[in-house]
Amino acid sequence: MTRTVYVNGDYLPEDQATVSVFDRGFLMADGVYEVVSVLGGKLIDFEGHMIRLKRSLSELSIANPLSDDDYLEAHRALVDRNAITDGLVYLQVTRGNPGDRDFAYPPAETAPTVVMFTQAKPGLADAPAARSGWSVVSVPDLRWGRRDIKTVQLLYPSMAKMEAKARGADDAWMVEEGRVTEGTSNNAYIVRGNTIITRELSHDILHGITRAAVLRFAREAQMQVEERSFTIEEAQSADEAFVTSASAFVMPVVRIDGVPVGQGGVGPVATRLREIYLEESLKTAV
Repeated sequence: MTRTVYVNGDYLPEDQATVSVFDRGFLMADGVYEVVSVLGGKLIDFEGHMIRLKRSLSELSIANPLSDDDYLEAHRALVDRNAITDGLVYLQVTRGNPGDRDFAYPPAETAPTVVMFTQAKPGLADAPAARSGWSVVSVPDLRWGRRDIKTVQLLYPSMAKMEAKARGADDAWMVEEGRVTEGTSNNAYIVRGNTIITRELSHDILHGITRAAVLRFAREAQMQVEERSFTIEEAQSADEAFVTSASAFVMPVVRIDGVPVGQGGVGPVATRLREIYLEESLKTAV
């Protein structure tokens, strides 16, 4: 079945969908994106993703072209038209097509480009990796300084992911000034005793929607949360480690640079947080 995608208000077969070669998202990576998970045909954490989308657009002075209701209607339409039970909806908003290439922003009246598409991921919540855990390797963090804006400029995270795979790992943790910032597409955590440790919010990391929900649920479950940076060496000596993202939910990490974490297997804190996150998020899915 050919996917139906959304481009600037139109629902089109994917092989008929086009964006201008002069679009600034293509020429300058001048755009932002969000990824919403779909479980059982419903959207997870949709409101949080819309809040972050608006923040990212505002930080780049890109006009928000649609209302939250419009985005929700389009997300639901794509889930329905593509018969998505479990999967992802990607949304990208760029500064649009000014008709030519220029480093300067185009006039304010230039319409942003809005693209949405789905990816089917059957059994998304029951990923085998959640039972075996990921291995990660460390790499230098060479990204720009505004990682809190969810832009489409993902080349370096892609390079880091490929380096991880070349080294036989599932993902990479990026390190800056001796401290872990985050994974290639996820927030990073360690567990010491009953305390969950993750880097505090700043321009240095993405303000993860799943991160916010998981930390809230952890506190409600009487777990201790400490928001601070940590080193690779501290992570290797921790009791557990894990990452969070919209597509991985809570994913245990069992090896870091070849060193087993804790007992070298999936730990109870990550396992319980994944259970809580999925259970509670489904209650508010739309």
